[in-house]
Amino acid sequence: MRWHEITVHTTEEAVEMISNFMHEQGSGGVSIEESGSLNRKRDTPYGEWFDLPLNDIPEGRVIMKSYYAVGTDMEAIHTNLERFMENLESFEIDTGHPEISLKDVDDEEWADAWKQYFKPVRITERLTVKPSWEEYEASPGELILELDPGMAFGTGTHATTSLCLQTLERVVKPGDDVIDVGTGSGILSVAAAMLGARHVLALDLDPVAVSSAKENAELNGLSEQITVQLSDLLGVLQNKSEDQALGVHLPVQVVVANILAEIIMLFTDDVYQALQPGGKYITSGIIKMKENAVAEALEKSGFIVRDRYYDQDWVALVAEKE
Repeated sequence: MRWHEITVHTTEEAVEMISNFMHEQGSGGVSIEESGSLNRKRDTPYGEWFDLPLNDIPEGRVIMKSYYAVGTDMEAIHTNLERFMENLESFEIDTGHPEISLKDVDDEEWADAWKQYFKPVRITERLTVKPSWEEYEASPGELILELDPGMAFGTGTHATTSLCLQTLERVVKPGDDVIDVGTGSGILSVAAAMLGARHVLALDLDPVAVSSAKENAELNGLSEQITVQLSDLLGVLQNKSEDQALGVHLPVQVVVANILAEIIMLFTDDVYQALQPGGKYITSGIIKMKENAVAEALEKSGFIVRDRYYDQDWVALVAEKE
């Protein structure tokens, strides 16, 4: 299968916002390669470690590649991306005189190439994400989350995913029922189950993600604890006669959604109805400039925003249903 590939040479300061914009433009995948230097200071509050290959990328620079299906109007994507990066400059975000290039590639050239950069990483005090193809010896008390994301989003290395994992560890209690909206690779569902959730309902609109999440649940021996279904946001909950098939008992104790801010704001009322009083809603995928808009939407639906956690230019909110 052929894909359109757009490559951007930019700065680490701008990478999260550009990545988010690429996804909003319909990207089927984004890869990020940064400088191979291990000397600079990194944020490692949970003991994360970095094992990066040496390369000739200058310190502070990154190379981003984003992929779009054949037939996509790439001239429009190119123009929109240029305008977006110009706007970033107006917010005093240094994009470093970015260079943009376009070409067509076969999926065999890139679908598995990223695997060489995906290594075991300690995300929280308890959770470590390990690629299924890597050898790794766990330390006492360490929970190993085996993962093969395939073409689905979510390896734990992106700031929004790691924020959700860290927040799940704080919020999920043994016996909780959890709904994971936009599950992607299923990484958050697997983590919630490992942290003691009684049952997790993983939902995604993308059949590729549904297949990937099922495979990762099975890979971790959690198929009986995680139900994966195709659903547009919480649409599957409208048929409450299927409670038994969904695995969770409604209303649930925890809902987590690592998706775009604009999408989060569309279904806050639905999440409110799905949660029991005192239930927690963990939201991420929110860029800082949209933090207040998401918080206002949550509060309008009746939530109280209890906590806010930050990583680079991203934020995770924990809202509670009174």
